[in-house]
Amino acid sequence: METQSSFQIEGLAGERKLTGEIKVGGAKNAALKVLAASVLFKDELTISRVPEIEDVLRMLEALSGLGVVGRAIAPGTYKLSTDKISQSDISPEVAKKMRSSIVLTGPLLARFGRVSFPFPGGCVIGKRPIDIFLDGYLAMGATVSESETGYSVEVAGGQLHGAEIFFRLPSVTATETFMMAAILAKGKTVLKNVALEPEIESLGRFLISCGAKIEGLGTPTIMIEGNGLLSGREKIYDTMPDRIEAGSFIILGALAATDLKVSGCDPVHLDALLGALRAAGVNFETGVDFVRIFGNEDKVFGPLELKTHEYPGFPTDLQAPMAIFFTQVAGQSFIFETIFEGRLTYLEAIDRMGAKARILDSHRAIIDGPTPLEGKEMESPDLRAGLAYLLAGIIAKGQTIVHNAYYIDRGYEHLTERLAQIGVNIKRLTRAD
Repeated sequence: METQSSFQIEGLAGERKLTGEIKVGGAKNAALKVLAASVLFKDELTISRVPEIEDVLRMLEALSGLGVVGRAIAPGTYKLSTDKISQSDISPEVAKKMRSSIVLTGPLLARFGRVSFPFPGGCVIGKRPIDIFLDGYLAMGATVSESETGYSVEVAGGQLHGAEIFFRLPSVTATETFMMAAILAKGKTVLKNVALEPEIESLGRFLISCGAKIEGLGTPTIMIEGNGLLSGREKIYDTMPDRIEAGSFIILGALAATDLKVSGCDPVHLDALLGALRAAGVNFETGVDFVRIFGNEDKVFGPLELKTHEYPGFPTDLQAPMAIFFTQVAGQSFIFETIFEGRLTYLEAIDRMGAKARILDSHRAIIDGPTPLEGKEMESPDLRAGLAYLLAGIIAKGQTIVHNAYYIDRGYEHLTERLAQIGVNIKRLTRAD
């Protein structure tokens, strides 16, 4: 019997009532990749500020199936023992629930000379081909075979060899996967046109501290010299703040707060969002580790043209929350989603709440505002759109119920409790099927 969860929200009907402080947790996309990197260690690995979210639990489950022993030694802190890792077949059950399991394939292939994995799962938000991974493994000397259920990748002789790999598109996950795979490869690997997200640099710097030879972090070209298994003894990775979570809360503050402090974040990682909100007329201040948003009932926000782009551009993962902001600005705003095809379909549900959104094609949409929103019952289609539905429900009139809470739980920890602390009337509903 499975338990299904939903979020129930009593909306603010457009009033600004949220106040206080909401603290940002550790970055999902940083913690997951460092957990995956444990495969490269000969002894142990300690990670702190790990968010208690579904994706992390699934990654720990996947690692356990490979022979990695993980245990919580304090709230949000895990110690992983990797000396008994002996398996390189990724659990189909786990992989189908979490697309980021693909990042395990690089370290496993590098360590064992073979890996098998099913077709990746996770959120359904358009085409997300894995050709970039398969082509990279071929370049490093592997052979790839495909079955009805997934892929098997093997290396003759058991060791990958260094290669020069140019990414057609700068992929975060591919950059991290091949950076890790190259640590155990023979010779030098050069990755070109890599992604520049801060999570990559955070991962790379930690791996260097544990013995990896990596150069070029923070630039479009990363060079890795194969140097053998890493050692994590007496090393702790402190998970960097989640910039997507921070951005989501900042947008909520712009929509519904009189005075909201989003703390424990790094405003440097939020330049694109903060620049857009400033251009729209949102009043805020920044400190070393916080953004404080000041609301004004009489303030009229101006429309924007938003184009998602790889870091340091506007994050695709904040596109859906930002669309909710656009429903409350005066004029016509334009969204151009350049990263994922078909990621705008969630706007149909926002339209049913009273928004005036037009999807022009699989990448572009127009939103006319401001429009009052009415609470509705909705199904969360994915992690980021689900969070956008919550934001819409908070500013709407009446009650909103967002089903498929599981998707939202994948990226936001203890969301009900944290939102309630700043004045959101929200509770979780559960039912058994």
